[in-house]
Amino acid sequence: MVYEPRTYRRWIKDNDLVSFTIAVKETDLYIRARRNLQRKALKALLKHRAPVENYIKRHPAFLAALTPFPIQDDAPQIVKQMAEAAEKVGVGPMAAVAGAIAECVGRELLTFSPEVIVENGGDLFLKISKQRVVGVYAGMSYFTGRIALEINPEQTPLGVCTSSRTVGHSLSFGQADAVIVLSRSCALADAAATAIGNLIDGPDDISSAIEFAQHVDGLVGVAIITDEKMGLWGEMKICAV
Repeated sequence: MVYEPRTYRRWIKDNDLVSFTIAVKETDLYIRARRNLQRKALKALLKHRAPVENYIKRHPAFLAALTPFPIQDDAPQIVKQMAEAAEKVGVGPMAAVAGAIAECVGRELLTFSPEVIVENGGDLFLKISKQRVVGVYAGMSYFTGRIALEINPEQTPLGVCTSSRTVGHSLSFGQADAVIVLSRSCALADAAATAIGNLIDGPDDISSAIEFAQHVDGLVGVAIITDEKMGLWGEMKICAV
């Protein structure tokens, strides 16, 4: 796997939260909270990565599955969350892993900070107490660096997850520059972003992909960007930057 510098992390302009990073193997988290919780975050990350790793050791096919995968009754809770999210949208369970880990770590940190933002490779878990702006990064698209999402406190806890053909290392079979999905479940937002991205071969597919999203229980908003076209549905408030 080739490491890609996450330069979009430098775009954050507010200075009222403390920022820090933690990394374990492939998981690289950028976290913002009221105070530095690096040690607690690392402990939480190790706690929630271990069950996924152990399950994969026992069931190697879980890792490579590109469609919903049956899991054992005794599967860890995080594995069940991933599998249930993937089942809803017809993708493999690993499509939900980044979002699931971001949410699990974020929820643990809420014990120590009323505001927590966890970013895991473009997938976000947010619990905020004032309006925040999330920049939209869509590779070489016209919209990159020009627009952002406004997220209000009453929308959170919230998952904001992105799938892209051109950004990051996530597997996408589509041609979208960015599919951004909002859901109260970060695992579902992550899996749905992959599923919706897979439906996009060009701008003409935006409408049908949004229609697909509208029928997924648990999604609250979607933005699809491909080339110079963008489609929006649900609780998506766009602002200029």
